[in-house]
Amino acid sequence: MTQKETVQQLLSRSKKILAILRKTYPDPKTALSYSNPLQLLIATILSAQCTDVRVNLVTPTLFKKYRTAEDFANAKQEELEQDIRSTGFFRNKAKSIITCCKTIIAKHGGKVPKTMEELVELGGVGRKTANCVLGGAYGIRSGVVVDTHVRRVSQRLGLTPNEDPEKIEIDLMQLLPQDDWYAFGNMLIWHGRQICNARKPDCLMCPLLKLCPTAEDFLKSKR
Repeated sequence: MTQKETVQQLLSRSKKILAILRKTYPDPKTALSYSNPLQLLIATILSAQCTDVRVNLVTPTLFKKYRTAEDFANAKQEELEQDIRSTGFFRNKAKSIITCCKTIIAKHGGKVPKTMEELVELGGVGRKTANCVLGGAYGIRSGVVVDTHVRRVSQRLGLTPNEDPEKIEIDLMQLLPQDDWYAFGNMLIWHGRQICNARKPDCLMCPLLKLCPTAEDFLKSKR
């Protein structure tokens, strides 16, 4: 929200932003490749501090080698580390995946759970990962996926003044219908990659230009 903008004005502007994003990104699915909830869970854990493109290069071989939660739970730490090495932070990610899958077996019969409360109890799983799995694998709109793109774009659009991902998520959830929570996060991610990137946002080509309170500053900096 900008300093002069009322709550009602922000809600109205958010509605317009959502409508434009729907037209611009009509099929806002995650860029991660997966075939089932477990694969999406593992891929999302691997995507931390890593591009989806890189994750998608690793997972085809990974998912052929490890097909079930039991396979991951029983994996040797050092071997799994090498399997996912190119995604970065591979030691922590391997540990999280093994711990996560052991809990899935012990508490959920080997199936990825379907609630936020159960998912965030798994190793290496926070709200971002849980929202991604619930929305992408189960069609459950539990919240908004907030990654670096969503944080950056939502701040530039004046939809949140916050830095903390959970506070940003709450702000966005208050502005949007629940049915749009999951899609909105994905649309902001695509928008952040294609147009509103970190260093050189392409404001002149942005369909949200007239609704963005910070676009004028970026345009001035280019003059």
